[in-house]
Amino acid sequence: MRPPPTDADLLAHVAAGDRAAFEAFYRRHAAWLVLRLRHRCPDDGLVDEVVQETFLDVWRGAARFHASPSSDVAGWLWRVGSRRLVDALRRRHSRDRLGRLLARFRRRDEPSAEEQVLLDVEHGDLSGALARLSPELRAVIQATVIDGLSTAEAAVLLGIPAGTVKSRAMRARQQLRAELT
Repeated sequence: MRPPPTDADLLAHVAAGDRAAFEAFYRRHAAWLVLRLRHRCPDDGLVDEVVQETFLDVWRGAARFHASPSSDVAGWLWRVGSRRLVDALRRRHSRDRLGRLLARFRRRDEPSAEEQVLLDVEHGDLSGALARLSPELRAVIQATVIDGLSTAEAAVLLGIPAGTVKSRAMRARQQLRAELT
């Protein structure tokens, strides 16, 4: 019976593109890598991402590992994984810091842009201008702008040709522009 391949043998085969060797290497090392990383980071989701990134690095960079009789494959894998974890934690910290910084600049009592547009539509000049449109033009604006339908979808909904939707939308925009400026 043949002895199982060494880690260095598996990495040599992985470097040559052998998926079976990669799967064997993964099965041999993934569980302990996950455990060691979880001792450093309590976020299971982040640890899982880091393990995936680590083994992607192994797949892409197995040729960079130079095997020698004293080679420590597990140590090499741990260095790759721990670096990936540090990078992930730095990215998370940067995102969190940016989020806190942006939150400071936005005052709590100030409405968001979406809220302001909705307020203007309900209570501003736009609401009155929309009300003064003919029912046909208002229906086209409702369908295409407010409901976000395409010209073809609005044509089906309103039961009119697509060209009519386009011309009514153009007339409605012109009328609104004239009233709001």
